[in-house]
Amino acid sequence: MIKVKNIRKTFKEDFWSKPQVVLDNINFTIKTGELIGFLGVNGAGKTTFLKILMNFISSDSGEIEFSKELGRQSEILSNIGFLPERPYLYPYLKGREFLNFIAELNSIPNNVLNERVIKWTQRLRIDDALDKRLKDYSKGMLQRIGFASILITAPKIVFLDEPLAGLDPIGRKEFKDIMREVNEEGVTIFFSSHIVNDVEEICSRAVVLESGKIVYDGLISKLMKKNQSNKYRVKVELKNKFVIPAKYNILSIEENVALVELDATDREIFLNLLMEKQQKLISFSPKHVSLEDVIYGIES
Repeated sequence: MIKVKNIRKTFKEDFWSKPQVVLDNINFTIKTGELIGFLGVNGAGKTTFLKILMNFISSDSGEIEFSKELGRQSEILSNIGFLPERPYLYPYLKGREFLNFIAELNSIPNNVLNERVIKWTQRLRIDDALDKRLKDYSKGMLQRIGFASILITAPKIVFLDEPLAGLDPIGRKEFKDIMREVNEEGVTIFFSSHIVNDVEEICSRAVVLESGKIVYDGLISKLMKKNQSNKYRVKVELKNKFVIPAKYNILSIEENVALVELDATDREIFLNLLMEKQQKLISFSPKHVSLEDVIYGIES
């Protein structure tokens, strides 16, 4: 659907300063129907890339190639939905007026618009605020009405820049559920975030950006499998003044309950020791490694 080819972007603070590389020849492909997480810490270059993609700014070199699936050159942007991290919405328009304005820009017939407005404002729980002015909306409400304004245009691909910012936990879950729903209806979603857990929860693929360079592009499951921990966590109740040998990694001891981290090579020996000393095993499980652990490992 979209091919990103050798995109490079630099900025200069002033005429005399050395250019700062923000994007360093990045390459990847967005395929039809994907729900992709675009990950990186704040300042990694994610928003700059999205601005280049939307033609708000130009790159120093490279190109972004759009497939015919998105229409002719003049039609491409009309098939793309974009929600920036801090959307500016006309403050003195009411929510309904704003959606009508977006519909007029996209030549959406009134009967179609009414169906879509009802569907998406109800799903986003913003329908009861449509007759309020946008200046009276909270940040979370602005995110919701902004997302609704994208969905009523029925885009083929949606780019979201930190869309969960400003939402409470319930709102975050609802937003993610809707992203899944929209994707299941055939819309490609490119979801930019620095919150790793959000991407891990809903995306199958991640593109990871660090200091302007792509350090990983692929399936999250493959990345997790590659970085699977070979350590185990054992919780044991210490009895009869038993002392765990110092060679084992004791993470904590509280009220005679110890949490021990073991290498795979030590697990059988340690469990046999517990049985021999008649200690009470509370739990035994592999150490869980989150995508956040893995991503920070990539970036370090």
